[in-house]
Amino acid sequence: MTVTAPLEDGVVVTSRGKVARGDRSYARDKIRHVLRFAPAPVLYAKVVLTAEPDPGRPRPAVTEVNLDVDGRPVRVKVAAATMHEAVDLLEARLRRRLEHLAGRDRAEHLRHRDDAWHHGDAFGYRPAYFDRPPGEREIVRHKSFAPAPMTFHEAVYDMDLLDHDFFLFAHADTGHDAVLYRLPGGKHSLVKPTGVTSTEDAIALLDLGHEPFVFFLDPDTRRGRVLYRRYDGNYGLITAGDATPG
Repeated sequence: MTVTAPLEDGVVVTSRGKVARGDRSYARDKIRHVLRFAPAPVLYAKVVLTAEPDPGRPRPAVTEVNLDVDGRPVRVKVAAATMHEAVDLLEARLRRRLEHLAGRDRAEHLRHRDDAWHHGDAFGYRPAYFDRPPGEREIVRHKSFAPAPMTFHEAVYDMDLLDHDFFLFAHADTGHDAVLYRLPGGKHSLVKPTGVTSTEDAIALLDLGHEPFVFFLDPDTRRGRVLYRRYDGNYGLITAGDATPG
């Protein structure tokens, strides 16, 4: 069951599964409070509370918030044992994101290193991957976009604001598509493309191991593609090209 409730301050709360009304109110109050740390008008705010149906999962309570802060997207997603714990984690991480966006100069955050960079906000609590059998997995999300060239440090900055574990971008220094990956402990590193040349080969490679994604190049355009494991056990595909964000 999915329940959506628009709030008086423009925030939208959506719940999936057996989420108590009190949990939705708790999340509403927490997010409304933390939005005061935003450095610019918040044009859009959506909170999603998900109660996973599998009781065996160690962190069945999943919370996510997506903001548009005057044109700048900010996203946080965490999981915990209880919904209140997940909301508390969500609030804390979102506050750090907004403070990071608000008052700190990029030069104070970016360690000028060629291969990796450490950010104080390391891995948070992530949902557990659902072990869907390979024969039942599908590509359920395909996003194509034309990334504007950016430096390694700019990619780290945007990746942290979006709370992603990897980030496909056009490297301004090399002119080639690249993937930034968040390592355990908070470090960031560039990943080289694999030798696969098709989505089918990428699926086979992803199914062989436990890697969260496969980065490869389109053989015709030489543009980057990332096939990744979704938490629901299916796949997502991101392609770089001459398309608008989807």
